[in-house]
Amino acid sequence: MSSAKIAHRPAAARPAAARARISAVTSGKGGVGKTFMSANLAAALARRGERVLVLDADLGMANLDVVLNLFPKVTLHDVFTGKCTLEEALLPAPGGFDALLAGSGLVEYSRLTFEVRDQLLDVIKTLSPRYDRILLDTGAGISDVVLYTASLADDIIIVATPEPTSLTDAYATIKVLAAQQKRRLIHLIVNQSTRAGEGRVIRGQLQQVVDRYVTPTLMKDADGASESVKLVLIGEVPTDQNVRDAIQRRQLLIEMMPGSPSARAVQAIAEKMTPD
Repeated sequence: MSSAKIAHRPAAARPAAARARISAVTSGKGGVGKTFMSANLAAALARRGERVLVLDADLGMANLDVVLNLFPKVTLHDVFTGKCTLEEALLPAPGGFDALLAGSGLVEYSRLTFEVRDQLLDVIKTLSPRYDRILLDTGAGISDVVLYTASLADDIIIVATPEPTSLTDAYATIKVLAAQQKRRLIHLIVNQSTRAGEGRVIRGQLQQVVDRYVTPTLMKDADGASESVKLVLIGEVPTDQNVRDAIQRRQLLIEMMPGSPSARAVQAIAEKMTPD
């Protein structure tokens, strides 16, 4: 594995008034590259000087450890059950950021309980002052666990591919977030695009459907007009064999092939998220 260009820096406490910007990276369906995007985006943000934490919020089907080639002795599950401290569960990741990993195959996290709600909220509140950015790598779909995790974020980033099933599920996710959480601004990343400009086309198609079927159902303002939901395309990542190679090698694409088309696209997304 190639060495990181920016060495890992332990997160130091920030002023009490400061807290991390929290971004939930989610998707309507699995298999669209959401966790890959979370990990590589974290590395790209770290290269731009941010102190970043990726929290694997797919509590029952976690795989961030696989993408990062990490072998945790303890996970967020152990923090929740009191078997270790939060500090002990934080791991330095290869891309110069921290990772808080979850367990896999834990049926108790298939539904949201009041205890899990409180514990997850406490973890984020505790860690937020230490970072500039926290990326919540959520599960896919619109389960109560996913929606609650998304509710804790300042920003929503939906990852979708050009496949019809992915777009249908992305629309369903947007609809629920708009109705239940009153989200009026949602960021979109189109992954595995096959031609330049495809992301803009897909954003436009999704926006048209949202304007037609979601906006009329939302709360109306003082003038009687429905509030609108705006989709903002923050990047499209092209189909790239280097992505498959990086995943198979359990390496970050940003580290392994920083000059590849997909790595450059992820870096461009990070630049949009951290304007000078």
